Amino acid sequence: MAATESRLFAGATGLWRRVAGLFGSLLAMGGAKAIELPENRAEALYHLYKGGGVTADGPALLVRKSLADKVSLSGSYYVDAVSNASIDVVTTASPFKEKRTSYDLGVDYAYRDALMSLGVYRSKEPDYEADSFSIDVAQEVYGNMTTIALGYTRGVDKVLKAGEPTFADTAKHWQYRLGVTQVLTPRMLASANLEVVSDDGYLGNPYRTARVFGATVPERHPRTRTSRALKFRLIGDLGDRNAARAEYRYFWDTWDIKAHTLEAGYSRYVGTDWLADGFARFYSQSQALFYSDNATSETLYVSRNRQLSDFRSFALGGKLSYTARRVPGQYELKIVGSFERIRFNYSNFTDVRNGKPYDFDANLLQLYVTATF
Repeated sequence: MAATESRLFAGATGLWRRVAGLFGSLLAMGGAKAIELPENRAEALYHLYKGGGVTADGPALLVRKSLADKVSLSGSYYVDAVSNASIDVVTTASPFKEKRTSYDLGVDYAYRDALMSLGVYRSKEPDYEADSFSIDVAQEVYGNMTTIALGYTRGVDKVLKAGEPTFADTAKHWQYRLGVTQVLTPRMLASANLEVVSDDGYLGNPYRTARVFGATVPERHPRTRTSRALKFRLIGDLGDRNAARAEYRYFWDTWDIKAHTLEAGYSRYVGTDWLADGFARFYSQSQALFYSDNATSETLYVSRNRQLSDFRSFALGGKLSYTARRVPGQYELKIVGSFERIRFNYSNFTDVRNGKPYDFDANLLQLYVTATF
């Protein structure tokens, strides 16, 4: 479970999220044509997250290959070597290290204007195992100007506790996705996406404790949770090989958490071989119904998990891509580096070491090589 926190940051940098630059997305808009399979691709990445006493780093690999212009197969491997001395750990236990590995296999099938995708995922660490299966369908309509996407994921996690062989529990997850992407003009693209997640089972952390009247007690979470997220995105071509994007995401759940995310980014080609990206992101969240920094009454559920508290974060980031080698119609080799600086401010989670509201800075670094062929 130590890697749970790192998943929110370093884990969120999965191979699937990094390669499609904003300007490349706009170039793909031009012209109505049948839906295409993803490009043949190979990637090797190193990622490093450091902040709040947590360090997570490791390699990631991705290979994708199409067959007969109808089927594309993919596989990825991801490692997090986690060194955990976060505030939760240093105030209640000893710092520790562990490793999480994950595998992802996928197949895409293109038929006329539809793309169907199947995927299986497995993640394992010493005290946590996660398995999931996903299916997605994307259909282009109205002369390929509109894309409608549907998706479903089913996951089952096994939760253990180091040092307590008798402790074992499970958590089950159902995720439903609906999205619409619309070409507004030859230079503008808009999308709207809805995601609904239903969780059932052990949804807490067996190591984390709460405080009631100043005394330490095991945290207690409800065993069910339903969350929803609605996201809007707008991408525009500014001309002269420039592009910009803006997006807003609203999240709410049955634990009474409400969150807002605002993000804006800008991309620009420099010469023929360099692409620069920059972005800023603001996140604001209200606390869960049963969260308390120090509860003054005994209740059925209680948590002092700061990820369920009232907090804000602000991030600035940039990415620089260099095309090292290009042979049109054959292959392309790129070297990419990205860096993100994140500031976290917690309104009602106290650092018990000094009695002040907790805050910290985090850095996220990614270096990778990607080749299309």
